[in-house]
Amino acid sequence: MTKKIDDWLDDVPESNENEEDDEIIWVSKSEIKRDAEALKDLGQEMVDLGKNSLDKLPLDDDLRAAIDLAQKIKKEGRRRQLQLIGKMLRSRDVEPITTALDKLKNRHNQQVSLFHKLEQLRDRLVEEGDDAIPPVLELYPEADRQQLRALIRNAQKEKAANKPPKSYRQIFQYLRELAEAKDL
Repeated sequence: MTKKIDDWLDDVPESNENEEDDEIIWVSKSEIKRDAEALKDLGQEMVDLGKNSLDKLPLDDDLRAAIDLAQKIKKEGRRRQLQLIGKMLRSRDVEPITTALDKLKNRHNQQVSLFHKLEQLRDRLVEEGDDAIPPVLELYPEADRQQLRALIRNAQKEKAANKPPKSYRQIFQYLRELAEAKDL
């Protein structure tokens, strides 16, 4: 027995206007690959962090163990371990991790900016000598003028004699200690 066209129409369910149609969201294969690659890159960033910084991220025990292992592995095994970390991240909410990672990066950028400012201040101290000390004392009132003057003179002598910049480095260390004491 063959069905007629009218009989086929009877088999098609009627559309009910009151029912909501579930929308099917199609995701391209390329988008899935880009998302997986982004998670793998996030894993790479976490592996590149030091152990102290890693403690500040909200990670579960399995993910932390995988990252610790990736930090120990070299060459080809590391690539496979990074793929595993990316796969593990697919099943987790990465928003808290990325937020914490961004905060760590920002703190790092602030520290780099501070170091650049301290280097410029050190260069100015060595070039101008005693005339550049009062602005430093305004910025850091707890600074020792005599120690700073001695370091500046030694750095100028080392530069003139073409010796290694020991005092030049000590000025930076001293300025960094003053900046850290001021932040506390």
